Amino acid sequence: MEENQKFSIIARLKSFKYAFNGLKLFFINEHNARIHFIAAVLAIALAVYLQLSPLEWVAILAVISAVFVAEILNSSIEKLADVVAPEIHPKIKMVKDLAAGAVLVTALLALATGALIFLPKLF
Repeated sequence: MEENQKFSIIARLKSFKYAFNGLKLFFINEHNARIHFIAAVLAIALAVYLQLSPLEWVAILAVISAVFVAEILNSSIEKLADVVAPEIHPKIKMVKDLAAGAVLVTALLALATGALIFLPKLF
């Protein structure tokens, strides 16, 4: 938005369509998005079944969200890298590997959080 433009609630609301389109593209085009979605649905179903406390819900929803954010950023970086350097390039490979590593760290955090919350209630 340019500095001389006035703030508009309508314009801000319209900008949400880009965000929702991004989510749609993410779930349509990224295989890992569907895997994370299934894992999230299973975790939420288990959380409902086990009647988690509000604080446990916050932890579960936070790590689910973190995994999606990491995966969306990873996908974005990969798409941008493919445009910048369509040919194989060692520095682009490093960027892609680092972004994938961020997803892995986040997924492991989600797994550990789920284990700490769910396992004692299940056993």
